[in-house]
Amino acid sequence: MGRFQVMAILQAARAQACGLSLDESKSWGLNRAIFYAAAKRGFRAVRAKPPPLKISAAVVGRRYLKRGAVKEEVSQLGDEIAYKTKVGDNIYYTIGGETQTPEDYSKQIMLRFGGKYRQAWEEALELVKKHPKSILLSQNEFFQQVYKPVRDELSEKWTQMAASR
Repeated sequence: MGRFQVMAILQAARAQACGLSLDESKSWGLNRAIFYAAAKRGFRAVRAKPPPLKISAAVVGRRYLKRGAVKEEVSQLGDEIAYKTKVGDNIYYTIGGETQTPEDYSKQIMLRFGGKYRQAWEEALELVKKHPKSILLSQNEFFQQVYKPVRDELSEKWTQMAASR
């Protein structure tokens, strides 16, 4: 497992701990993993930190974009901004016009574990629950205090776990 899978699972666990449904949490987790992977590739050549995205509270939740039949809204988990869309009765997150569904999460994250995904998920939930909600609601604090200290350890551990099918 790479850092991408670790980020997706920890972000999904974070979202669930903050009150999102399991399906919405999976969508959030995959969405944020894609976001961070894109940011890493895009900002690697740039030394200066990009300015933070500022969207007023009045904009959050309003219809923001319409791409074909998909309407996206600005959404917020703590201080982190993302786009979401409603598909039937479900809410999923989008990036680059692509919607991340629980099925996408299953294909890109869960299936890589074979039958061992549940163990990784439970470990991620326990890890996330050790932190106060104030850390989970902060994009930077979550990255620095939850994800970063364990990303390589979990990557190695979960790779070995998945290989022992």
